[in-house]
Amino acid sequence: MTAREWWTAGEQALGTALGRLVEADHAGPSLLPGWTRAHLLGHVAGNADALTNLLTWARTGVETPMYASMEERDAEIARRAALGPAALDAEVLGATRRLADAVAAMPEEAWTAQVRTMQGRTVPASEVFWIRAREVWVHAVDLDAGVEFADVPGGVLAAVVDEVFETWARQGSVPEVTVFAGGREWGGGGPAVAGPLPAAAGWITGRTAGEGLRSDGPLPSLPRWI
Repeated sequence: MTAREWWTAGEQALGTALGRLVEADHAGPSLLPGWTRAHLLGHVAGNADALTNLLTWARTGVETPMYASMEERDAEIARRAALGPAALDAEVLGATRRLADAVAAMPEEAWTAQVRTMQGRTVPASEVFWIRAREVWVHAVDLDAGVEFADVPGGVLAAVVDEVFETWARQGSVPEVTVFAGGREWGGGGPAVAGPLPAAAGWITGRTAGEGLRSDGPLPSLPRWI
């Protein structure tokens, strides 16, 4: 599958998870420590609008950052999280539609235009497909509404693990561990950890304590991803 196909399937998975929630569920905890499902959904909506900004930048040539500031980003998550369940769901669906419309409006040549992510990386606009695919698939799991890492395409899981290790490398915080999963190997040195790719992805991203994995020593503590 292409990154664009991963994105489309991921939006559907997120919609499935969202559709399983009843009103009382929004105030319950997500799999992200300190965040309710409402906070998570507020973030997912804000991410869609932020990526729409990047596509606007690529299409018009006018610099349009994902967020005006981190403070504004956090305030918008809090605003949305305080909405009633129906209004919050409408915000998520509306932002998703705006992103889809922005994708449809992109001329072919604009996909190679360079834009800047929140982390300061300069990437082609086409990277938006992967950024959003990662967000919707991982956060569909984080909603804890029946979507699990085992439901995520293997290519997405491997790309997520790639990204986590790349992030740690940029931060100079790669842990001493070698991970074997899905026919791939990551890291080097330290204890060898092996198991199914969904279990490895859950552990590497900090969503699980390593259930389903085997190791030739104690599982090491891992740095935060993002």
